[in-house]
Amino acid sequence: MAENKQYVTQVQDNGRVMISEDVISTIVSQALTDIEGFAGLSAKPGADIVDMIGKKNWGKGLKVTISEDDSLTVDCNVIMKYGHSVVAVAKAIQEAAVNAVDSMTGISNIQVNVNVCGIVRQ
Repeated sequence: MAENKQYVTQVQDNGRVMISEDVISTIVSQALTDIEGFAGLSAKPGADIVDMIGKKNWGKGLKVTISEDDSLTVDCNVIMKYGHSVVAVAKAIQEAAVNAVDSMTGISNIQVNVNVCGIVRQ
């Protein structure tokens, strides 16, 4: 099995554009802030150790995986607000992530997995 890439490469008329996993992660995290019922991303245990070894977003609730064909998989570990439909909020998260990444990067082959890690009262 081939290793995952850390950049999506798009060939343009005048050269290449390389978009890093960190950029995609930032786009997704910003898109999620406006969703009704979304409380935040859930940091995984050991996030500080993971940061030290260079996997910046692994412990912060988002993981972006770029495959050989430049398709993306985004895993979101989220915390939702109590009283909102889990399924409806998860679907809104998926749609917001796909729309934001597509509109800002032109990448349309995106899969978004939502892992609901908790619910908070606010």
